[in-house]
Amino acid sequence: MADISIPGVSNKYRSNETVEGLMKIERIPLTREQETLELYETQQAAWRDINQRMSELRSSAKSLYSFENPFNNKLADSSDERAVTAEPGRDASFGSFKIDVIAPAAADRFISDESDKKATVPAGVYSYQIGEKTVSMKWKGGKLADFVTSLNKRGGKNLKASLVNVNSDKQSLLLESLVTGKENRIIFKDDALSYAIETGMLQKSTKSIITFAQDKSELSLPKSEQIESEQGLPELSLDGVEERDGKSYLAPRSAIEIKIPDEILADKDSIISFSVLAENLEHDITENLQAEPVAEEIDGGAFSEPELPPAGSITFSGVTIFNNPANTFLDEISESEEMVQIDPIFDDSFVFLKSADGTETFFDISQFPIDPETGETQVSFPLKDYPDTVSIIIRNRNTGRSVAVSPMNAEPSKKDDFDYEPVHPITEAADAVFKYEGITITRASNSVDDVIPHVTLHINEATEKTATINIKPDKEAAKNALITFIGKYNQTLAEMNILSQNKPELIAELEYLSDDEKESETKKLGLFQSDYSLSSGKTSLQRALSGNYPYSDDAEITMLSQIGISTNASGAGGGYNASQIRGYLEVDEKKLDSSLENHLDAIKNLFGYDSDGDLIIDSGIGFLVDKQMAAWVQSGGLIASRTATLDTKIQSSKKKIATLETQLKSKESELKRKYAQMEGSLNSLQSQSTSIDNTFNRNSN
Repeated sequence: MADISIPGVSNKYRSNETVEGLMKIERIPLTREQETLELYETQQAAWRDINQRMSELRSSAKSLYSFENPFNNKLADSSDERAVTAEPGRDASFGSFKIDVIAPAAADRFISDESDKKATVPAGVYSYQIGEKTVSMKWKGGKLADFVTSLNKRGGKNLKASLVNVNSDKQSLLLESLVTGKENRIIFKDDALSYAIETGMLQKSTKSIITFAQDKSELSLPKSEQIESEQGLPELSLDGVEERDGKSYLAPRSAIEIKIPDEILADKDSIISFSVLAENLEHDITENLQAEPVAEEIDGGAFSEPELPPAGSITFSGVTIFNNPANTFLDEISESEEMVQIDPIFDDSFVFLKSADGTETFFDISQFPIDPETGETQVSFPLKDYPDTVSIIIRNRNTGRSVAVSPMNAEPSKKDDFDYEPVHPITEAADAVFKYEGITITRASNSVDDVIPHVTLHINEATEKTATINIKPDKEAAKNALITFIGKYNQTLAEMNILSQNKPELIAELEYLSDDEKESETKKLGLFQSDYSLSSGKTSLQRALSGNYPYSDDAEITMLSQIGISTNASGAGGGYNASQIRGYLEVDEKKLDSSLENHLDAIKNLFGYDSDGDLIIDSGIGFLVDKQMAAWVQSGGLIASRTATLDTKIQSSKKKIATLETQLKSKESELKRKYAQMEGSLNSLQSQSTSIDNTFNRNSN
């Protein structure tokens, strides 16, 4: 207290200064205790700071060898990121694979005809089914805008409604499903159906079945026909195939392969149907292929006598003599020249189903009914019963039959219970259809995580050509994690140096500190010079990072210095280098990049590996740093013990300070009281003396 005022005292005798001087002496124990408390609190704050540094270092070290270590991170790049990308998990396998996106998954988005902006929606129950979810609303009638607002409140994550302003007077209602996939289309129910028809959003379905194999351009020769031939007969070919009366006619010894379109393969519920008609021909082609034993074959396959030059003649003295022509008629056939007999072929095996792997399965059409009027066999089968089928082969191996095949139709296995279609569809609900390594796959969502193990595909749009996706290690993540770890190590080491040594240059060397941070660190210089645990911990930490870790007999990388991390990684020239002397680590990025490129697994083992075969990591830089820091920062660890001791001292010091302050207040009050009494007595004596003097003066007068 700078000024002490005693009530009722005029300080005529300098009592205030006297009390203040006495109180200053009395406050010395309090001042000392306050300084002690400040020291305790500074030490406690210092321990908390080093605890934070060590905790961050421990977390960084643990991340380098734990299950989520960055060395297991994967990246995926796509040759057509516009169409398809991939997101690999940590357990995804390295390599590449092919993806052909036929179509992405889509959701229903329907728009109505234009209507007046003053149009209203009649009262009723409006229900919309999307997959297994139903959005239903009881509407009392009113403006279309209010209808949209109410519907959106109930639509949640399934249905969305909005208004499209066509012009100043007209608008249209847009309804869209928020869930993709064929099974999640919008089905209008109750009054929602009648309103959609009334506003021109829906109409009766006019969709037809899908027809294919309608002309010869869709036909090809099966590859297997190149080796499919009988002795003496021509191979099966496309030469005898012609389009007539809307059908494909296969002459004897013909074959065709009909590829099933991808859009049909994508719908395994489809039923494929077509007709087959086999008719006997008047002439069997083997009649023209029988070999006759004659000396010479002429065009057309028949044989005749050989043609010899004329016998010639001679003329002498006007007389001409002609030679007789040679006789080439073969009236006897030797046993070795017997006729080669080719047997006609009668085969009812016309239809075969070809799988994606190229294998063929005979498809018996005798089980199907025959049209009594046309004689055609009416073939029909569900595609799901033959899930691997990609094409249909019609093979006419006969020599005296033709086979007629109608165009093929595909339709859903069950009729739709909602016989309406959108009038103005923006998009219609559809599954994503894509090929993975040539296998056609469908999914309701554009995010597919159940085809490739530990990889999620994100489908955006159809590919123009096959996309290649490569799964590779995320070297950049590994590099960043290593640099972060080195940064945390250097910060922890710097903090330990400052606390254990009273050297101002320790702070000046840390160029990354701000002025305020430098001032704060200065207060902590040498706080724990006498604490051996800090010096010992620093030595152990440096030993862990400079150690040798031969995780196997043929280990190529066993030290940090081999990957470009050391106290002199920058390659600075000779002379004094404070950072190297203090033990701070540096990073040679070029060398580190090269090491990550060529020795990623070795670097992973450098930070954590199993040395005794029990499948538990028990050695490595990351493991040892984590273990050392745990002894400091864990509950009940060294820092917790230090701060607990300081907590006790701080509480004791605060109590002592409170007691001293109470005593000082009492002492000060006592001194003020006594000096007030003293001045009062002195003033009384002074008054009496003055009164006596006045009396004497009057008597004298």
